[in-house]
Amino acid sequence: MGANLLSSKIIEAHDPTQVASLSRFFKTGKGQYGEGDKFLGIKVPVTREVVKECWKETSFEDLETCIRSEYHEMRLAALLSLVQIFKHAKKDNALQQQCIDFYLSHTEFINNWDLVDLSCYELLGTWLLDKDRTLLYDLARNGKTIWELRIGMVSTMQFVRHGELDDTYAIADIFLEKPKPLHDLLQKAVGWLLREAGKRDEQRLKDWLSTRYIAMPRTMLRYAIEKFSLEERIHFMQ
Repeated sequence: MGANLLSSKIIEAHDPTQVASLSRFFKTGKGQYGEGDKFLGIKVPVTREVVKECWKETSFEDLETCIRSEYHEMRLAALLSLVQIFKHAKKDNALQQQCIDFYLSHTEFINNWDLVDLSCYELLGTWLLDKDRTLLYDLARNGKTIWELRIGMVSTMQFVRHGELDDTYAIADIFLEKPKPLHDLLQKAVGWLLREAGKRDEQRLKDWLSTRYIAMPRTMLRYAIEKFSLEERIHFMQ
């Protein structure tokens, strides 16, 4: 019932008029980062509504079917359902562990930036709030795809939201040590998280940048300093 419910509701929500624009937006052309991905034409708010209706009846077997789908929105529905199962497990540590194990064993299907960003910090970030965080450092250093690398960085968003900034800066340093050029989507992820950390402690971000900004990729730097004054942005970009 669960698999039929979630997958059938997603399929029912398909909108052929949106397929072409979503395919362009998520760069599915030859040689682009989303090459070959297929879309049903469903925007994220609609997918969220379907998940809200279906997640309680969705089993891990159902998630397995959906996460392996050729359709982007089906994979997103699986991940958003997983997030809901994890959140509502609360003190059920075994169920939350099962959610995390499922997530980490299916990263090959988490293969676009929205799939990463809408799931990783809600799952891994939350799970690791009171645990050792070596996992994220390993992903940032040794991820097999740009998506695994991005998971390592973006998962720290949950720490930032709790006022814990150390891991964001430490993992950002890992990306600065990588051979150039660094993929644009990774530059943006690192810059975004640095900017978020700066919202909590702007001086710490400025201090961190002061010894690194000259060597930073430009896109990463531009994202990191977006909230600075015009004068400060000009200083750092020069």
